[in-house]
Amino acid sequence: MASSPCGNSNFDSGLEIKTRSVEQTLIPLVSQITTLINHKDKPKKSERTLVAIHRVGQAVSVAVGRFVAVGEAIAAENQELKDEMGQACFEARRAGDAIAQLTDVGSASPSQSDGRVTVFSDRTGMVKAARLLLSSVTKVLVLADRIVIKQIITSRNKVLVTLDHLERVSTFQEFVQIFSQFGNEMVEFAHLTGDRQNDLKDEKKKARMAAARAVLEKCTMMLLTASKTCLRHPDCESARINKDAVFHRMRCALEQVIEIVTEARSCGENKILPASIYNGIKDFKSGVESLRDNLYSSSPQSMGGQLEALVERTEDFTDSAYTSHEQRQAILSLCQLARQDTQQLVHAWIEAQSVHAKEATEDMEVSILKTCQGVNDLRRELHKVAVSRASDLLKVHGEQLPLRALKAAGAEGNLEAVAEYSRTLTEQKEQLVETCRLLCHVSGTEPLEITCIHAEETFHVIGPQIISAAQTLALHPSSKIAKENLEVFCEAWESQLCDMALLLREINDVFEGRRGDKRPYLSLPRPGKHSANLKTAKAVKLDAEEQTSMAKLGLELRLLSSDVDTEVEKWEEQEHEIVRQSQSLASMAYNMYLFTRGEGLLKTTLDLFHQAETSSSLCLCFSVIQLVDEEKSVVMTEMDKLVTLCQQLQMGAKTPVQGKTATFQKVDSSIQTARGVLTVVLSLLPFCNKLNKKYKSERSSLGSPQDWKERQDASTPVKEEGALNNKNSNGFGVKSLEQHMAGLNLLESK
Repeated sequence: MASSPCGNSNFDSGLEIKTRSVEQTLIPLVSQITTLINHKDKPKKSERTLVAIHRVGQAVSVAVGRFVAVGEAIAAENQELKDEMGQACFEARRAGDAIAQLTDVGSASPSQSDGRVTVFSDRTGMVKAARLLLSSVTKVLVLADRIVIKQIITSRNKVLVTLDHLERVSTFQEFVQIFSQFGNEMVEFAHLTGDRQNDLKDEKKKARMAAARAVLEKCTMMLLTASKTCLRHPDCESARINKDAVFHRMRCALEQVIEIVTEARSCGENKILPASIYNGIKDFKSGVESLRDNLYSSSPQSMGGQLEALVERTEDFTDSAYTSHEQRQAILSLCQLARQDTQQLVHAWIEAQSVHAKEATEDMEVSILKTCQGVNDLRRELHKVAVSRASDLLKVHGEQLPLRALKAAGAEGNLEAVAEYSRTLTEQKEQLVETCRLLCHVSGTEPLEITCIHAEETFHVIGPQIISAAQTLALHPSSKIAKENLEVFCEAWESQLCDMALLLREINDVFEGRRGDKRPYLSLPRPGKHSANLKTAKAVKLDAEEQTSMAKLGLELRLLSSDVDTEVEKWEEQEHEIVRQSQSLASMAYNMYLFTRGEGLLKTTLDLFHQAETSSSLCLCFSVIQLVDEEKSVVMTEMDKLVTLCQQLQMGAKTPVQGKTATFQKVDSSIQTARGVLTVVLSLLPFCNKLNKKYKSERSSLGSPQDWKERQDASTPVKEEGALNNKNSNGFGVKSLEQHMAGLNLLESK
């Protein structure tokens, strides 16, 4: 019984724990009640044990009293919950009093034989009181959770009203006033929904909430520039189309948030999660392997139909104009092999049933293994096709040629050129949309499927918006606001490409079995290595205004980290020290970006300072490149900048601060310095790659590798060599999150 609160998450037909906060609140209570229940079969207690049980019983009673007082205060402020909350509080108080009475030393009776005190003589009463307490406390928590949902709905309603006013404004002055109010309301809504997202237990709902909040975040800036453009050019049809699309998307995202928190049926899981090949293969294999336990659980005909439905979904790959002939033939061949293996299995299955076999025969076992291996091979081929397609597209679109051309043509007022480059962008959009659909098929988890669908929808919507913004600029080439508007939509496109690259990495991690395991440079510092100066520090939460001011810095860090990742991919030696350490810096910068959103591994300001201090030690890797005199002048200036910035980052992280304002300034300084470090690293990477290739070429003409090594060792300063050989001294390693900074406050979500 004691495990039910966290195990089943249900106490009666109407109570289900859906948030982590409710679950975590119940854990101490469950622990205390477990202590009491575990003694129910041992009525005779020593004096020491008796005192301990008495203390636990009294602690439960006192805690319940305080808890009920809070519940009653909530009921007083929310009339619609007054009756339900009052009844739940009454039951909780009654159960707490019963437990206190059952564990009261004064009410226990001493044994005549040994003088020990007997408690829990009414064993049924203790169990009943425990059940009632857990059920009533859970009901109070669930009812209180409705208040949170009510706050989100109220906040959404305020945003919608202001959004309607914004859509109807006709003057700049009125727009500025209302947009200021809108911004404040969106910050409040972002806080409430961010907290809710982090609190949800269901990973699918968390992913859907994250997608909706991402739309709202990006659309807020689009709404600003699109509305200003429409006000400046009120008769421009393309400007109106551009603005209307933004308002429509924001309303859809707001509605999706409410559907998630209220679990409205209109959100329909079938609409959100179309049938994927990954899930189809998983279900098919499960059905095949279940035959080992029960030959009569399903019919042979149903298995054949299940496979055909699975093969039909592969048409998204084979019917694509962008799938090569070789890839198409490989997929079709594997589908045919899967059919043959399944037919052999069905034949062996029918034979086993005809002789009334109780378990799978040897022929069936062989066919089961072959069938499962066949669909695994099909999944592997589909994954390879989808991932290679996505990787190729990201490389091609990384140069952003159509976007640059559209901006240039719009600024020149060249409508014909805008139309031409719009067709190119539309083709790219269709390729990206289709690729997201293929990635959805092989994503491997439902949250990643949701992220793929979000990416597909984003490309589908933003593509036409970029075109309408470019058309507006072409019609008004001297308009600064029209130019700014186009820039904002192009940045949103580029941001989604960055998101797609991260999504691709996660899908690969799941496929290769690395789900939840980060590469070493993604982890936080090991405890004890960099935390000496932080022992007495205190975690600080940042308010909405401070987080908003960090948002732009965070986005710049994210783009820089993506640029660094792109640059290191150009290196032939992926295990080179510079490549590995640059990847580390990029990953840490991305963690800092997530911190500005209230997400990711860095939960508090202390985590951020840990990360900043560790980042400062990674820049030594650039001393690997040996420079001759004529090259020094080219790179030494940047190296000096890098060293200075790393020193600033390290000293800033070590400097103790007190108070909220000082902490925020330290956070802001750390992120700005990290941005500077990444900017310098990005400028050094191409030059170092060029020099590395040059020295690699020279090595091949310097005689034997051993001779070259001896000459190289002779010219390498001992100090530098020691620093490089001690490359693991920065203390990075994989570490359980549960062990990291336990008890620190979470940064409120942006």
